[in-house]
Amino acid sequence: MEASHIEASDTGTLVSRFLRELTPLRPVAVWAHGSLAGGDYQEGRSDLDLIAMLPGKVTAGVVWRIAAAHARLRRLPLAAALHCTYLTASTAADPARRHVTFAHQELFRRSVTPVTRRELHSFGRVLHGGTPSALLPPVTDRELGDFVLRDQRDFWRPAVDNAPLWTRDIWVDLGLVTFARACVTVREGRLISKREALDLLPGLGAPAEVVEDIRSRRYGAPVRPPNEEWTARRARLTRDYLGPEIDALTASYD
Repeated sequence: MEASHIEASDTGTLVSRFLRELTPLRPVAVWAHGSLAGGDYQEGRSDLDLIAMLPGKVTAGVVWRIAAAHARLRRLPLAAALHCTYLTASTAADPARRHVTFAHQELFRRSVTPVTRRELHSFGRVLHGGTPSALLPPVTDRELGDFVLRDQRDFWRPAVDNAPLWTRDIWVDLGLVTFARACVTVREGRLISKREALDLLPGLGAPAEVVEDIRSRRYGAPVRPPNEEWTARRARLTRDYLGPEIDALTASYD
């Protein structure tokens, strides 16, 4: 599917302009994953998660051209939400390898995780060039499940003990949603959307008022005005829930 098939919107304008900016780099393919690919995209709220595969080595000169391309987009609506990781055919196979990435208005390196790779194979959206199935090695169910469990055990569980993080919306939202998605992936070997995760969380015992808070901020008008008392209570409820639940999930598959 080409970018022209993205509905006329600020997102469509941004993606079309982004593809034009990448033309001098001769990308082999550009793919969307995450919310835009999975049908859960909320313009102005969701990130725009992209992967570009380039034809040759990512030299210092190529990195400079990547940075310049993103800089030329910065005044467009939603540009701050556009994140792209740059692969090459010779580096794409290794899920642990860190690749040049532009996200959060800066350049750094990060890996393309087994979750992202499975998303690309399952429902990745082709914006330009070849398909993920033709260019990216598949992810086995074992690789996916092992990664998700490590992520819960080694990243999210220590984060639960870092109390100041949980006064921020992003940690509450991602912490709960990622946990629900991990439960389904580990137990059933499939990926679910953030909306599906929110629907599952009450049945997993998550605090209902926190789930409703996330849902209202993501899909509607917030029902609670922000205040210090609610922020502190929400943080406590979230941490009290996630700590034991992550411990139980990871222990059950050790």
